Amino acid sequence: MQAEWDEALDSPARGCCPRFCLEDGTGGNFPSAKEAAEEEEEDEEGKETLKEVQMGAIPKLKLSDFSVVRTLGVGTYGHVELVQLKNTGTQYFAMKIVKKQEIKKNSHEEYIHLEKEIMHHSLSNFIVKLYCTFQDMECLYLLMEAGLGGELWDILQERGRFDEQTARFYMACVLEALSYLHSEGIVYRDLKPENIVLDHKGYAKLIDFGFSKRLLFGERTFTLCGTPEYMAPEVILGEGHDVSADYWSLGVLIYELLTGSPLFKSEDTVRTYSLILQGISFAMLQGKVSNRAENLIRSLCRVDPLQRLGSQGDGLEAVRTHRWFNRFVWEHLRNGTMEAPILPKVSYSDSQRDLKAYPEDRSTSATWYNDF
Repeated sequence: MQAEWDEALDSPARGCCPRFCLEDGTGGNFPSAKEAAEEEEEDEEGKETLKEVQMGAIPKLKLSDFSVVRTLGVGTYGHVELVQLKNTGTQYFAMKIVKKQEIKKNSHEEYIHLEKEIMHHSLSNFIVKLYCTFQDMECLYLLMEAGLGGELWDILQERGRFDEQTARFYMACVLEALSYLHSEGIVYRDLKPENIVLDHKGYAKLIDFGFSKRLLFGERTFTLCGTPEYMAPEVILGEGHDVSADYWSLGVLIYELLTGSPLFKSEDTVRTYSLILQGISFAMLQGKVSNRAENLIRSLCRVDPLQRLGSQGDGLEAVRTHRWFNRFVWEHLRNGTMEAPILPKVSYSDSQRDLKAYPEDRSTSATWYNDF
C-alpha cells in the first residue's frame, strides 16, 4: 500500500477573522426519493468506503484507516484535522470535516460542491489537492493535501512583517492560484493569510474554497461574503461583483504582508466597512512601503472596480508585469526550481504515541449529498 500511495501522491491532481455569507437566492439541489434509495443501497454494499476521486488503482479505504494527529483549524461549519494513514508512518493529510446540518441550514450546498470540484479538477500546483471524499449521516469528509509548513498567517505573526523579496514570492504563488481560478470562471472571494498554507518546500497553496463561485462571462454575483477587512467596496454595497473583487483583496494582502497590519481595520465591522468605502487616502501608504509596492496596491485597490489594475481586459497578467515583479522569473516558480524564502519547520504533533483514531463503525445513510 505504501508504494501505491507514493505513486498516487506524486501524480499531479486532475480534473482568526470572522467570515460572512449572505445569500443572493441561489441554493443547492436535493436528490429525489429514487436517488436517495439508490444511495442507501450503495451504502449497504460498502459502508465507510472512501470515494476514489483521483486515486486511480489505490485500494478502497475506510475512515478508520486514518488516525487523528491534531486539529489544524476550526471554522463555522466544521474543522480540519491533521491525519495519518495507519501503517505507513509517513503519509499525512488534512481531513476537512463539514457538518451537513450547518451546510443545509445555510443553503451552502452549492459552495461545498464547488469546493470539491475545484480541488478535484485543479491543474494548479498552487491549490491544495483533494485525494478523496467520504460522508456519514452527520458530516462530509474531504481528504486533502496537508500544508505541513503551516498557515502564512502564523508565520507573518511570528516575523511581524515580510521583506519585499519574501512578500513578492508568496504573492506570486497566490497570483498563480487566482489566475487558474479566474481562467475557470471562478471568483475566490476570501483571500487572506489564513487561507494560504505552505508545503514542505515553502511554496504557498490556496485553501478553503467555501465562498468561491463560478460565473458566466460578464456575469456578476450579489452575495455578501468573505472576511470584512478584505472585502471590496462593491461586495459591501451589494452592487454586484466579479473577479475584480479578488484584485482588491490582492492589494490588501500585499500591504498586510509588507507591514504586518491590515490596510482597513477596526474593532467594529461597520466601521471597517466605512473605511473600505472611503478608499485609500494619500497618507495611508506614504513611507510604509516602497514606491513600487505603493503603486501596485493603489492600482489594485481602486474603489471603482473598472479602474483596477487587471480590469481592462488583461486580467492578472497586468499584475505579473507590474514593476514590483521586475526580474521575477515566473517560469522558475511554476516548475518549482525557485528557492522559497522561507523553509518551514514541518511539525506533525507534540506526541504521536497515543493518536486518536476514527471509530470503526460509522454508518452512512441516504442524504441530500448523494453524489458527493
